[in-house]
Amino acid sequence: MLEHGGRLREGARRWGIPPSEWLDLSTSIAPWAYPVPPLPVEVWQRLPEDDDGLEDAARACYGAQHLLPLAGSQAAIQALPRLFAPGRVALPAPLYAEHAAAWRAAGHTLVDWQDAAEYAVLCNPNNPTGQAFSADCLRARLSDLRLMVVDEAFIDAAPGDSLAAGAGSAGHENLVVLRSLGKFFGLAGARVGFACAAPALLDRLARALGPWAVAHPARCVAQGALADTAWQSAQRLRLAAASIRLATLLRETGLGEPRGTALFQYLETPWAAAWHEALARRGILVRHFAAPAALRFGLPGNEAQWARLAAALEEIRHAAPAA
Repeated sequence: MLEHGGRLREGARRWGIPPSEWLDLSTSIAPWAYPVPPLPVEVWQRLPEDDDGLEDAARACYGAQHLLPLAGSQAAIQALPRLFAPGRVALPAPLYAEHAAAWRAAGHTLVDWQDAAEYAVLCNPNNPTGQAFSADCLRARLSDLRLMVVDEAFIDAAPGDSLAAGAGSAGHENLVVLRSLGKFFGLAGARVGFACAAPALLDRLARALGPWAVAHPARCVAQGALADTAWQSAQRLRLAAASIRLATLLRETGLGEPRGTALFQYLETPWAAAWHEALARRGILVRHFAAPAALRFGLPGNEAQWARLAAALEEIRHAAPAA
């Protein structure tokens, strides 16, 4: 199993701090989750049906013509590589590690992003660096590929940059766009995502995943979240302001220039391991990346958390863990 953020119990054991005393900034999940209403008892008693309105709400939200609900985008990340003959897969680096692992496990050969390939896989914006790929750049690359998979897990804060509307349409039959409710909506525990692609490919993917891929309660919650445009607009404003605030706070450490998305800030520094350790000893969990050496910070969710992070960063800066 690959390492992911949010492994709070493991951190609690390693550093001897109870889980309840941690500030977890390691997942980049929005700290303000969509408010889940009380659910009808029937959603716990009946199997889900695919004509309940979820797909319509997702099409309206994403602008996609054709899509398939998933148990999180991870389901498609693991299944898609096995639907295609082994070939060369171009991926940028660093990248969300599950993509490379799934294509490699299916017998494909991984190559650098700039190399010639039959397939290409990327996150836009990139996870973990926050790098954004222009739509024009990706469309130009698409014409030379058998398949391009674009993971848009972090794009909901800037939906105008999404390629979902064109996925599977004429001239874009080789494009798959993955969307998720985990990050922007703060509903990672619901495990809901979507693949936007050509109908024939979605049919193959649906057969590979089997029936009832998304639980009935999760479908109900997702439908409400996707249709609530007022909440989405307010969430974008909250996230944008918090991301700017976080970048400013990290810039004051003197470690370098942070970059990222509305949901996280990424900071490359040779002192990443020392700062990760120092923060963890203070009960603050962030993501540490070894190559290149970097830290990724999610957003604090209230003023007490902001004050705690600021105090820890200032204390560590004066203690100079890099020395």
